[in-house]
Amino acid sequence: MPKGIYNTPEVVNEPVKGYAPGSPERESLLAKYKEMYNSHVEVPMYIGSEQIHMPERRNITSPQDHQHVLGSYGYGTTAHVEKAIDSALEAKEKWSSLPWEHRAAIFLKAADLLAGPYRAKMNAATMLGQGKNMMQAEIDSACEFIDFLRFNVKFMTEIYAEQPISGPGVWNRLEYRPLEGFVFAITPFNFTAIAGNLPASAAMMGNVVVWKPSDTQLYSAQVIMELFREAGLPDGVINMITVDGPVAGDVVFNHKDFAGLHFTGSTGVFRHLWQTIGTNISKYRTYPRIVGETGGKDFIVAHSSALPQQVVTAITRGSFEFSGQKCSASSRAYVPASMWDYVKENVIADVNSIKVGTPEDPTNFVNAVIDERSFDKIANYIDFAKNADDAEVIAGGGYDKSVGYFVEPTVIVTSNPKFKTLCEEIFGPVITIYVYKDEEFEATLDLVDSTSEYALTGSILSQDRYMIDFATKKLENAAGNFYINDKPTGAVVGQQPFGGARGSGTNDKAGSPLNLLRWVSPRTIKETFVTPTDYRYEWLG
Repeated sequence: MPKGIYNTPEVVNEPVKGYAPGSPERESLLAKYKEMYNSHVEVPMYIGSEQIHMPERRNITSPQDHQHVLGSYGYGTTAHVEKAIDSALEAKEKWSSLPWEHRAAIFLKAADLLAGPYRAKMNAATMLGQGKNMMQAEIDSACEFIDFLRFNVKFMTEIYAEQPISGPGVWNRLEYRPLEGFVFAITPFNFTAIAGNLPASAAMMGNVVVWKPSDTQLYSAQVIMELFREAGLPDGVINMITVDGPVAGDVVFNHKDFAGLHFTGSTGVFRHLWQTIGTNISKYRTYPRIVGETGGKDFIVAHSSALPQQVVTAITRGSFEFSGQKCSASSRAYVPASMWDYVKENVIADVNSIKVGTPEDPTNFVNAVIDERSFDKIANYIDFAKNADDAEVIAGGGYDKSVGYFVEPTVIVTSNPKFKTLCEEIFGPVITIYVYKDEEFEATLDLVDSTSEYALTGSILSQDRYMIDFATKKLENAAGNFYINDKPTGAVVGQQPFGGARGSGTNDKAGSPLNLLRWVSPRTIKETFVTPTDYRYEWLG
């Protein structure tokens, strides 16, 4: 047990390296990228102390070069899911009873390893496997992941320090137990930091985890497991499985010791999983915690008082960084008629200046989308707009998957406030703009609030403080992360806790104590110092 009240290291956000031409970090990363491009990785399942390689292999390829094989992985069976659960539960007693400072030390060590010797490898794996350029990889797989690991230690200690008051003669304590069972983590392709944080945040609070990463994120998932193992994470605490989703779900969601779901992915899948959990609720030892961050149809609203060039930049950056494959990416914008001519001209100029290509060339701003399924979906939306009578593609609109899954940044303008691409999540470098009459600002805010089922991120650009206040109140429930005079992307751990409601998830705010509180089950302990010996109270006379 702890023999002191320990202060954890001071935490600040990890500085983002600049990767300027000729800089050491740029040369190091490009060299690591080429080295890993020309090597072959075999990704196993990590179950307990074992690394399991299945004989039947599937190829890992780059979205920017889908004919080049980076490595392979094997799909497991229900037996592997069961084995992963058993390994987690076997590790649970020792891990959950390990003093918190030792759990903290493991993840703090992982953060320092990632900030140093693992930085280029993690970034290169993210560039190769997920198609991020070097800056997007740096922000995500290095800095944000490091921030999650360090700030979560800070949040954990803050949670443990939150204690009840004690009256005369008693001592009240609150202990934060891990959940009774195992946590199932399902993670997406688009953020390596999310893939690492979802299992790590639950494990940090003393839980054991079965982790199913996305098939299209397995290159960096392998590096995450290498990182955790070198940091000293005991076997069985986080078990990584590569299996088909329904195969995993059939075992996990029928297991009596299933205690929680930590999920980032599509709204449809999350709703299906929640429904399955509800159907099976009588099978579980306890009510499972369900935490999910899902889709978004994120917006930019420009008021007539906004500075037009700021609107242009918010649209370009918010919509096209990482090819629009951020949950927070702006995919609809509402622009007043009075500034439309300027915004149109300059957004088109921006799009025409953007280079599209492989991350190996640092001058490429937009890279390939993740896979063929995503490519085809995005292309279908663009074709729909091209053939519509009430919409026009004013910039971009091209796509080509012959070598990689490349889609040009695309701007659609529509006269229909309920046009398909204004309502549905596309998850690609496509934004749809609706031009409204200046005097209809209030009605437009109602439109923004009601058009989409999602409520993840959004922004208002205005120089009029009254209008900023008005929009902030009007759109209170339209976005869990709301931005004033900025693009609706780029949440920083510890600064802007991230998450949305409605169809966008449970809003449990990754990057804050709110998320970690979901992975504990508090127990109140009352200790009485002088115990009564007579049942009679004074009022009985």
